[in-house]
Amino acid sequence: MSATTINFVRHGKVFNPDHLLYERLPDFHLSEQGVRMARATGRYIAQNPQINTAVAVYSSPLDRTRETAGEILTALNATRQARGEQPLELITDDRIIEARNEFRGKRIGHGEGALWKNGNWRLVKNLWKPSWGETYREIANRVRDFSFEKIEQYAGEQIIVVSHESPIWSFRHLLETGHPEHNMLLRHTALASITSITFDSETKRVLSITYVDPAAGVK
Repeated sequence: MSATTINFVRHGKVFNPDHLLYERLPDFHLSEQGVRMARATGRYIAQNPQINTAVAVYSSPLDRTRETAGEILTALNATRQARGEQPLELITDDRIIEARNEFRGKRIGHGEGALWKNGNWRLVKNLWKPSWGETYREIANRVRDFSFEKIEQYAGEQIIVVSHESPIWSFRHLLETGHPEHNMLLRHTALASITSITFDSETKRVLSITYVDPAAGVK
């Protein structure tokens, strides 16, 4: 039986001094701590004898994911070079982008433009079924479509996919429970963490799901 593993990596911490909900807005980059987190995860991947055999690295097109993927590629390609292998290049895909959210640009907390001003709070009716943007079903389905395509493309291989908390967790929840709806406050997807999902390459049945947090101690 051939098995394909997709290693979903959440991006590192973002520089966001104004505490905005940045969603898909441009020019939100990794903070200094976020860069260190991405490097820690990159080192973990490069030193892991299973994941460092990855044959492709994908990323959401947003700044923070591409920067995280860049740090991973630097570490991974050093390992590949030591083995006499060609370096990998980053590939972006819109299907693994951050969830669409009507609160984009709003400020978390108090002050001008705060999330809870001007009736914005009325959009939050049910934490399990977002009414403020893209539904969990829509999010999970696009990540599923991406994943199933890549299972066929890279059958029997490992790949790395740098994405965001909501797409990663919504897809995982769909696979584990049969439905993507969940309480967003109970997600288990830390910054720069790795959720590895292994599939039967032929049937696309889930064989295992593992989770590690290589950047947990990064300050």
